[in-house]
Amino acid sequence: MYYAIPGRAAGWRRLYRQFVSPGDLCFDVGAHVGNRTGSLLAIGARVVAVEPQPLMANTLRRYYAKNPRFSLVEKAVAAQPGKAEILTSTRTPTVSTLSTGWTEQMKQTASFANVQWDAKDVVDVTTMDDLIKQFGTPVFCKLDIEGYEHDALKGLSHPMRTISFEYLPGAKDRSQACLERLTELGDYLFTLIKGEYPRFAIPNWISSIDLNRILLGIPANGRAGEVYAQLKDGR
Repeated sequence: MYYAIPGRAAGWRRLYRQFVSPGDLCFDVGAHVGNRTGSLLAIGARVVAVEPQPLMANTLRRYYAKNPRFSLVEKAVAAQPGKAEILTSTRTPTVSTLSTGWTEQMKQTASFANVQWDAKDVVDVTTMDDLIKQFGTPVFCKLDIEGYEHDALKGLSHPMRTISFEYLPGAKDRSQACLERLTELGDYLFTLIKGEYPRFAIPNWISSIDLNRILLGIPANGRAGEVYAQLKDGR
């Protein structure tokens, strides 16, 4: 379903071209089955896809391993390197997570009421800083790691030009923590998209305070989406 919706990939390419140019380095953290990786590669970016689940990593290799601008890191991302337990949903593996607290939050929402995290595994963990040491600083980083985005941002010690992270209305405290962490790292402005629709839902970039007010106004059973943060000076 991530690849088959007509026009969706073209929409992501249009959105990403606003801040990614050919040859730019991008991180896709929580790459899952790689639809965003594919869109970034299609516009000429160099992409580091970070994905700890073997099923997803094998899919990424099958689609993109022959592309010289593609690199795969089979690890999770957190505040500290090492190893961690990942909770896996066999039926819906794209919502697998390192956060037990997040799973308890999401079980209270209608969209996750039937999700079961029925398996566990131990995965290797890296940090954003270590990824930067290995590959360089990206111009864009997508974070979609099911409630663990703030932990990943704690492992980042300096700002990136543009960062996106998933928000879920049933876990507003986690989105707020991400906003606070980003404002600690740099002078950012923010916008968002709703659902999987690749178009900004706000016409202008706004402050973290204004963006947080919008997120707080979304009902707990509302649509998920992504927050985008961009440095004011564009560097």
